[in-house]
Amino acid sequence: MKNCEYRQIDPQALSTPTPPPTQCAEKKPKRVRRKWEVFPGKNRFFCDGRIMIARQSGVLPLTLLLILFTSSLFFIFDCPFLVKHVTSCIPVIGGVLFTFVVISLLQTSFSDPGILPRATPDEAADIEKQIDNSSSSSYRPPPRVREVLINQQVVKLKYCFTCKMFRPPRTSHCSLCDNCVERFDHHCPWVGNCVGRRNYRFFYTFIVSLSFLTAFVLGCVTTHLALRSQGGKGVISALQESPASALELVVCFFSVWSILGLSGFHTYLVASNLTTNEDIKGSWSGNSGLQSAGNPYSYNSIFTNCCAVLCGPIPPSLIDRRGLLPAEDSPAAAPAPPEIELLGFGAKTDISMEDSCQDFAVSCTG
Repeated sequence: MKNCEYRQIDPQALSTPTPPPTQCAEKKPKRVRRKWEVFPGKNRFFCDGRIMIARQSGVLPLTLLLILFTSSLFFIFDCPFLVKHVTSCIPVIGGVLFTFVVISLLQTSFSDPGILPRATPDEAADIEKQIDNSSSSSYRPPPRVREVLINQQVVKLKYCFTCKMFRPPRTSHCSLCDNCVERFDHHCPWVGNCVGRRNYRFFYTFIVSLSFLTAFVLGCVTTHLALRSQGGKGVISALQESPASALELVVCFFSVWSILGLSGFHTYLVASNLTTNEDIKGSWSGNSGLQSAGNPYSYNSIFTNCCAVLCGPIPPSLIDRRGLLPAEDSPAAAPAPPEIELLGFGAKTDISMEDSCQDFAVSCTG
């Protein structure tokens, strides 16, 4: 036993390379999610939730293509001739109108129209409890309907089975976007979005500026062809010299009437403080079969109605699409009880290793 040599083994050196804590430390924390990633409506989001658009937005590229294509032909083939023979202000006016059209179109398409957040499970359960309690009384109101007074006029609030809440006044559920929208006007496929409280003024600016741009291009193209046909050349010769102007003439002639009609209709709605949805249903005209005393939202003044619809402050978005998910919904904020268990397991391992080393030393000494 004299040849038996041993050295005291450090228990901490043996317990350091324990694999379980190392594997736990190698786990990467999961990415914090934002609310737009779990948004229940049928919308698509871009630029980390800064831009939102309806999922069914296939006609929007066609709208942009028609505007860009027609305007490009006008600036390339008509403006040089008109600047030389009429005035140099024509491209400036056309550029201002084109800028208004594109900016207002993008603002209408990529903004929140006024979506209301859906009720949480607790809120939905509370509303269901209130409905059950109200039905047990002697007077039973119509199911899923509430009545409120607005300017001494009764307005019915319908219950939304998708959002689990009673819709506020002038709110309707869009079946294409699957959202309840405040002051819902209509779902416009040409802009690829709903038109509501937060983007109606952009939509109105878009159709009005598009009407001016279309009428302006139509008038300039007609003037261009009329000047080319002078001197005995004729209209056919002018069309052959500038075929792009002929194409612009056809597009603008067949589109200007519908655009002007749409602008006039929405001008009437703005002056009356109505929405397209209310006008079609006849909510305040008696066409719905109910006696109505008139529009309760009108200020009885065209100027005041226009200012209320177009000049008031834009309300903030209620869905908070770029907000972070709560802690209980975010997978990154999970507790770490296994780490405590691993530390306890490592302590037990160190103690058993130290006892075994001491037994080995005693045996060698003996």
